[in-house]
Amino acid sequence: MAHVIAVAGKGGVGKTTLCGMLIQYLCEQGKGPILAVDADANSNLNEVLGVEVETTLGDVREEIAQAELVKESPIPKGMSKADYAEMRFEDALTEEDDFDLLVMGRTQGKGCYCYVNGLLQAQLAKYQNHYPYIVVDNEAGMEHISRGVLPSMQTAILVSDCSRRGIQAVGRIAKLIDECNMHPETVGLIVNRAPKGELNDGIKEEIEKQGLHLLGVVPQDETVYEYDCEGCPTAALPEDNPVKVALKEIVKKLNL
Repeated sequence: MAHVIAVAGKGGVGKTTLCGMLIQYLCEQGKGPILAVDADANSNLNEVLGVEVETTLGDVREEIAQAELVKESPIPKGMSKADYAEMRFEDALTEEDDFDLLVMGRTQGKGCYCYVNGLLQAQLAKYQNHYPYIVVDNEAGMEHISRGVLPSMQTAILVSDCSRRGIQAVGRIAKLIDECNMHPETVGLIVNRAPKGELNDGIKEEIEKQGLHLLGVVPQDETVYEYDCEGCPTAALPEDNPVKVALKEIVKKLNL
């Protein structure tokens, strides 16, 4: 059974960047193969990791939905829709040396994401015995937790920026995890983009008010911003980069 690490937080706090670095660190420590899961409809974990993704679960869903509406169906004669779907779901798994990447993607146009969430849930259940670690970059918010998309959760890493609203948002996620009876072994907070890597008294007060366990603080760093602007994978940051150094020290405390 895989050790599932769920990374969650509100949008725009650098959650995906830290998630990518976490995956890279686990690979460097020989913990692979890792199943990296981009569970955000607005997916970009592949960009952080420097990986090209050709097919997402959402793409497969749309392909199968459209197969019944076109004259020449992509489903071979003699193959059931279920068997074809399973084959195409395998194609949605992007394989690298130390990790594989599964991207949820999105539906086309209007519509609910319930079906795609269900596809993701089924694929995670299928793969959970094939990897020692599954690292899930959750969407901005709480849907995958509230809908029970994750098969289990041993470690919940809540990411916030250095703002009261960010801390309050992850405080709500922590409460939801408790209400859903998921019982992870560890629920901890990482405060990202802290000026000079330090927290002021107001943020410390809010963390205490929310009852959050602080794993560590990651400093604001100009190089990460430059990599992002230039479209470079942040997983390729130099080893002495302050963000990488800080995150490695935090992950060491988790004893993964």
